[in-house]
Amino acid sequence: MNPRPNSYTFQRYLAAKRTVDDRALNHHVWESLHTELARRATPDHPLQILELGGGIGTMVERLLEEGRLPEVTYHLLDEQPDNIAAAVTRLSHACSLSPAAPALSAPQLHRSPNHQLRAELSAATALNLNLYTSDLYEFLSAAGSLNEIDLILAHAFMDLVNIPATLPLLTATLSPGALLYFTINFDGATIFEPAIDPAFDAHIEQIYHRTMDERITAGKPSGDSHTGRHLFHQMQTAGIQTLDAGSSDWVIIPHHGLYPHDESYFLHFIIHTMHDALLDHPAIDVQRFQAWIAARHAQIERGELIYIAHQLDYLGEYQG
Repeated sequence: MNPRPNSYTFQRYLAAKRTVDDRALNHHVWESLHTELARRATPDHPLQILELGGGIGTMVERLLEEGRLPEVTYHLLDEQPDNIAAAVTRLSHACSLSPAAPALSAPQLHRSPNHQLRAELSAATALNLNLYTSDLYEFLSAAGSLNEIDLILAHAFMDLVNIPATLPLLTATLSPGALLYFTINFDGATIFEPAIDPAFDAHIEQIYHRTMDERITAGKPSGDSHTGRHLFHQMQTAGIQTLDAGSSDWVIIPHHGLYPHDESYFLHFIIHTMHDALLDHPAIDVQRFQAWIAARHAQIERGELIYIAHQLDYLGEYQG
């Protein structure tokens, strides 16, 4: 069985999403990233990486497990204190990162991290991790120049911001040649199988996507249900040349009625999120919608639901 949870936490959702993302990330773009990082790494130039919306640190885990990082100072930013606290605990246990001595933050950021961890990569190289709890725009305002940053990484994040307004803020103080790696960018397709009522299914999907397009955060637009396809030209307008791109679809299917790892929780969380987003929407009949939500949860419990979300990954280089 894949029981419906009694409660939900965003941190458990992010942890459950780890294996979903591992399958989804476009491996050709991933290899292109490592090729470009290797070109930029030298013994006297430790890489500087800034991750936006780093959550509980799963991308740091992934990069460490890959085992190809050179000497690097990694700055992880997230606005939720609970995410940062979970990242410190998770990375300390899973990746053997330990508290670092103070003053590891790169001076050009003009910002003190909330936490610092360190992992020895080899006898000669290490990862110094600085974790910051901050809103993105406040962080960029306080950070000063990003001209020593070699890579800006944003995983499942760019479809949550106003990209035409955000990209210029990121590139304003970057040096030419800096890399930008944007992954899991939603691109307008949410697919559930088997169907319940094809017409009503499509109606819910359409309205749910519209809530992404109409999302307002702190008084500003903050989303786009077709970020994946729009991102190419938005990067181009901001002076970023696309080096590689590819699909990164989430695909979750049951195996003999069970979902791998904690992915049933991930699916229940997706349905729960749709419920909260659409419950009071004037274009949806409340009772019919409640029955639809209950039916989707029941499909997960029985190990019947297939879920697909279409997304795209991009690797770009800032041209200046």
